[in-house]
Amino acid sequence: MKIPAIVSTRRSRSLLLLALAASAWASALPAAEMPKRKPGLWEVNARMEGMPAMGAIQQCIDQHTDDMMQQQGKKEKQNCSVIDIKPQGNQVTVHSVCQVEGSTATTDAVFVGAFDTAYKGDMHTRFNPPMHGTSETRMSLDARWLGPCKPGQKPGDVIMPNVGGMNLKDMMKDPKVQEMMKRQK
Repeated sequence: MKIPAIVSTRRSRSLLLLALAASAWASALPAAEMPKRKPGLWEVNARMEGMPAMGAIQQCIDQHTDDMMQQQGKKEKQNCSVIDIKPQGNQVTVHSVCQVEGSTATTDAVFVGAFDTAYKGDMHTRFNPPMHGTSETRMSLDARWLGPCKPGQKPGDVIMPNVGGMNLKDMMKDPKVQEMMKRQK
């Protein structure tokens, strides 16, 4: 699989990883703690303070895709000294302390919604020492189920504005992406 040209710069790689993380954040948390997303086409709008808006990301998912993201989340768990997830009704709060690129990232997040059809999230992360000159970030996202995947789409397909389409399952197997994700730690 060819990685889109926009991924060539460090900032663009970070934006791509941010976008993919935002689109899958809730599904990457342990299965026992988070409700499953409904299979089909999801639209995720992620906004990060101080960054230009990326626009809506669309992701075609099935149960396997969400399970794959949970497995990735479990792999990342080894870099975290704290992951505290508290579901209560239609709200889930998360507190985590993880090592990322030589920095300690402390994240507090709140997700609210039905999760099978729509959810919203607000995340605040502090970096110590600052990562790439950034000491904190704030991100919010809105996700909603649009319906069945479009004809020709397969689970794992992601469409990002100004980047185009890619398949998340295929991308996760790409050695270049695996190396990029290792460097993000």
